[in-house]
Amino acid sequence: MADAANGGPIEITDANFADEIEGADGLAMVDFWAAWCGPCRLVGPIVDELAQEYSGRVTIGKLDVDANPQTAFRFNVRSIPSILFFRDGEVVDTLVGAHPRDSLEKKILEHA
Repeated sequence: MADAANGGPIEITDANFADEIEGADGLAMVDFWAAWCGPCRLVGPIVDELAQEYSGRVTIGKLDVDANPQTAFRFNVRSIPSILFFRDGEVVDTLVGAHPRDSLEKKILEHA
């Protein structure tokens, strides 16, 4: 996974979720995924591209649900991939399943 310093997504964990996402000003997008999930492997590169493109304007992160079950449970993530959109720390939208880039970008622009 890329990292935020290089314009890539932030690795979100149960431990840093409050600081990185709930403490973020403006829009944040989190990809809830797992390594064994086929559709997640389709969405992952799109999330990486969007993180680079919107670097400095939108906080974009990825949360591995197997390694971070508390946050997935807290937000009732039952199917992956699930993309949750937060504005100033509050959930404002969700996309479940493998969506094309234009669907994700439309949500970013809608909530930015």
